[in-house]
Amino acid sequence: MRRRTFLGAGASALALGACESPDAGIEGGFTGIDVVRGHALRDGALHGATPSQTRRARVVIAGGGVAGLAAARALRLSGIEDFALLELEDTAGGNSRGGAVGGIPCPLGAHYLPVPGDETHEVQDLLEELGLRQRVAGRWQYDERHLCHSPQERLFIEGEWQDGLLPVQGVGATALAQYRLFSQRVDALQAEARFVIPTLRAALAPTLLALDALPFAAWLDREGFDEPHLRWYLDYCCRDDYGAGAAHVSAWAGIHYFASRHGFHAPGDDNAERDAVLTWPEGNGWLTRRMAQPLGDRIRKGHVVTRIAETRSGVEVDAFDTATKAMVRWQAERCIVALPVFIAARVVENPPEVLRNAAAHVRHAPWLVANVHLRAPLTDRAGAAPSWDNVVYGSRGLGYVDARHQSLDPTPGPTVLSWYRPLGPSAYDKGDGRRLLLDRPWAAWRDELLAELSAPHADLRSRATRIDITRYGHAMAMPVPGLLGQLASRGQAPGPVTAGRLSFAHADWSGYSIFEEAFTRGHIAGSAA
Repeated sequence: MRRRTFLGAGASALALGACESPDAGIEGGFTGIDVVRGHALRDGALHGATPSQTRRARVVIAGGGVAGLAAARALRLSGIEDFALLELEDTAGGNSRGGAVGGIPCPLGAHYLPVPGDETHEVQDLLEELGLRQRVAGRWQYDERHLCHSPQERLFIEGEWQDGLLPVQGVGATALAQYRLFSQRVDALQAEARFVIPTLRAALAPTLLALDALPFAAWLDREGFDEPHLRWYLDYCCRDDYGAGAAHVSAWAGIHYFASRHGFHAPGDDNAERDAVLTWPEGNGWLTRRMAQPLGDRIRKGHVVTRIAETRSGVEVDAFDTATKAMVRWQAERCIVALPVFIAARVVENPPEVLRNAAAHVRHAPWLVANVHLRAPLTDRAGAAPSWDNVVYGSRGLGYVDARHQSLDPTPGPTVLSWYRPLGPSAYDKGDGRRLLLDRPWAAWRDELLAELSAPHADLRSRATRIDITRYGHAMAMPVPGLLGQLASRGQAPGPVTAGRLSFAHADWSGYSIFEEAFTRGHIAGSAA
């Protein structure tokens, strides 16, 4: 999801990473994700452990991210209350969880949801249930308190802020001409093929498969889009939505970013419409917390799923309970596997070919989210006013969002800035991003953040009191060239994915990771079960 849609630090890593810097005077550490649990599964530390107790449920959901929570909601809507949801972490929500620093709510991952289109009716129903939208005089209206307040976006370029993220400050006639040409090309492709969210609503037409087969950067070269400002912006969009640069994602992904929603609008386009987005101080954690709340103790937190196997009469799911240090065996009629495909392929006994194929081809981008507590607002540079989303041109990071942007209290005060840093392959990161994420100490990430954001905010170092960092080793599926074709060739898309008594539900099956894809696939799997 542009940072929407996204394992972390165990006790020993936290002890090493959390410290007070004598240089910056800023406290902090790694938080939010327990890497040790995930790596225990990877390294086989829990393999073969004998279950010490057996429990039963009609349905077991493995994984408590957006897809797993959506599946649980669908079960309840169908009248099924006898289920258990097994979640690795201490809170459900996956990459859409929220936290707090200094008592101020902030996102730990995905931080907004675009107002969904007509194809995403499952998400629309959720928003209606949560009171975010209602029908007034025959028309749907969204609660303006939850829509992103203006100004929404700004870009720091040439020493000052400009409104919007597409560079216009100091660009020449060549850039403006290519902006217009790219807008026309997106419009033509929208008319030629069906770009839709969620992807399972439409078959993959030949035009889409041809775009899927080619890297986005290569397609841009072929089409003559070589202007540096346009190429920076399009690369930024790919890193923002997919965690990897334009040379590493497909042309389908690069076009889908615009064509599945509002298109691409060049400066001066009178018909340009800014995407309406729903957002909260804690990001999409606002949504997942409300999805989890009615489930009560049916959510089994701190449960590491180690084995899923079909039997003659149903399904067995083994999970290690980190609180009791006991292996528990669950027996159920069906299992909804709401896990990333690479984990699902490890824990499902005799994985079906459709799962093996997905695990072999889906690659994941690592991410880092840093929440910076400020004792007071920052001094700003000239240009556009402080916005919800604030980006520095040409930087490794994707900028920051301000937790107080949605506040109706105009009084200046402490706040939290959430800084996003993708680590998938790009012009900025050519090595092993996952290894860098896990090996690099907290202080090094602190220094990178301070260096980047001090360009527009010279007093950042003196105003910051704490930086908490959440690391995601496998945050989001990258739509690499050829991935959609591989999934479609094995019958994985469009449509739900099932094998015997197992239903698979995760954004990975769509080839990229956003809330709408995960929620829809979870809802369909829960309804089918």
